[in-house]
Amino acid sequence: MPFEQHYLAGLDLRGRRVLVVGGGTVAQRRLPRLIASGAVVDLVSPSVTPAVQGMVDAGELTWHERLFEAGDVEGAWYVVACTSDIEVNAQISEEALSQRVFCVRADIAVEGTAVTPATGMHDGMLIGVLAGGEHRRSASVRDGLVSALRDGRIADQAAPPVGVALVGGGPGDPELITVQGKRLLAHADVVVADRLAPRELLEELPAHVEVVDAAKIPYGRAATQEFINQTLVDRAKEGKFVVRLKGGDPYVFGRGFEELLACAEAGIPVTVVPGVTSAFGVPALAGVPVTHRGVAHEVVVVSGHVAPDDPRSLVDWPAIARLQGTVVLMMAVERAGAFATALMEGRPGSTPVAVIQEGSTTSQRVYRSTLDSLGADVKAWEVRPPAIIVVGPVADIAPANG
Repeated sequence: MPFEQHYLAGLDLRGRRVLVVGGGTVAQRRLPRLIASGAVVDLVSPSVTPAVQGMVDAGELTWHERLFEAGDVEGAWYVVACTSDIEVNAQISEEALSQRVFCVRADIAVEGTAVTPATGMHDGMLIGVLAGGEHRRSASVRDGLVSALRDGRIADQAAPPVGVALVGGGPGDPELITVQGKRLLAHADVVVADRLAPRELLEELPAHVEVVDAAKIPYGRAATQEFINQTLVDRAKEGKFVVRLKGGDPYVFGRGFEELLACAEAGIPVTVVPGVTSAFGVPALAGVPVTHRGVAHEVVVVSGHVAPDDPRSLVDWPAIARLQGTVVLMMAVERAGAFATALMEGRPGSTPVAVIQEGSTTSQRVYRSTLDSLGADVKAWEVRPPAIIVVGPVADIAPANG
C-alpha cells in the first residue's frame, strides 16, 4: 500500500493565472473547480470538447487555439498538464519545475509536483482526500465523508441555521428531496409538514423535534394558511430553526411565497430550497415525458382548484385549449370533466390523457384516457387526490418495448 506523502494545502487562486494545457475530457473535469476558485485560466490546446467550448463562449477562460509552446508557463501560479501526449506533458512539467511552479500531470500523477485530490462540497466546506495515487480509494472515502456529513453521522460544528427554511420535499418519494433540503431538515427544531410532504422523512427526525401538522385535505379538514404563517413566525421568534416541509416545490401552487412574505414582515430570515415539482417529476416517473422532440414544444401547468367557469379563475381557458403542446393539470380530480370540456373547445376529444395518482410512491397508479372520456373515467377508476393529469400527444408516447 503506497504511503501518501503529499502536503495537502488550499491554494488561493483568485485573480491568479492558471495554465491548463489540453482541451479534452480531463480538462473538462478539472476546469469547473478552477473557474469556481476565481482563477484566471489560460487554456492552450489545438481543440476543445463542446463543453469546454461552452466555457470559452461564456467568457470563463481564455482559449489559445494552438499547441503548447516554450514560455507558456511564465507568469502562471499553477499548471495542469492534461494533453494526450506523454512527451508534451513531460515538457510542460519540466518547464514548470524550472520556474518553481507547481504542476499537475493528469497522465502520470507521480511525475508532477502536485496532485489533485478527490474533492466534494458540504455546506460551504471543500473536502479533499489523497490516497497515494489510488484514485478509486480517495473517491470512495470522499463520497463517504460527504454522505456522512450530509446525513449527520459526522458532527459538523458549523453555526446552526436560523429562521425558517421553505423546503420542497418533492412529489412523495423521500429519495427525491434535494441534498440541501435533507441537510436543513437534519438541523430542524420544528418541522411544519404538509400532507403531501414525504412522510418517511418525519420518521427519521430526532425525538426532540416538534412536528406541526399543516395538512390540507382536499374538501376536508385543513390547516388555515394564517395558522401556518403564524406558526412559522412564532417558532422562529422563540429562537428555533423551523423547516416548512412541503410537497413538490414551494412555489408551484404551494403558497410558499405567502409564507415567505409573512416571515419577511416579521423580520424572520428565510431560506428557500426548491423541490422536484410533481407537475414534471410525477409524469416522468410514470413514463410520460412532458416534452418530446417533434411532439410538444410547450408545457403549461394549470391549477385546477377552481372550475373553468368560476369567476375566481385566472386562467384563459380558450387560449390554453388552442395550444398544441402539453397541459399539466394539478388539483383537478374533482373537476376533471369540466376541464376536459373546456379543453375540447380547441382540441379534439381523442386527445390522449394520462392520469397519475400518488405518483412516485408505492401506491402509484397510472391510467390512460382521452379528453372526451376523462370525466367518466376518473369517476369509474375512483381516482383520488393527489393526482396529476397530463393532456396532449405526449400522453400517448411509450417506449417500443413498453
